[in-house]
Amino acid sequence: MLQDLSRDERLQLMRFVCSFAWADLEIKPKERAFVHKLVTRLKLDPDEKKQVEGWLAVPPPVDAVDPAEIPRAHRKLFLDTARALIKADGEIHPDESETLDLLEQLTR
Repeated sequence: MLQDLSRDERLQLMRFVCSFAWADLEIKPKERAFVHKLVTRLKLDPDEKKQVEGWLAVPPPVDAVDPAEIPRAHRKLFLDTARALIKADGEIHPDESETLDLLEQLTR
């Protein structure tokens, strides 16, 4: 559950979500709205919100979204959240689907 995440895990989740939003090289308004709702649900502080806005402007660095670093206890949550993000705009771009498939394989 989201409330079980530490501060670092919340930011890690947001890095993954933002990287998924960038998978098709475009962040659509519904994806952006999804991210903002998640920021609210996670109760991020102003500095954390600023970091997320930065990741919406420029994708997080590839080395900052290592699936091996997702805590085992939270892997399903990360996958489910990424899946929800790519469905948020009503379209699943092939690049988004491929990225999700890869994340699923790497977190087994």
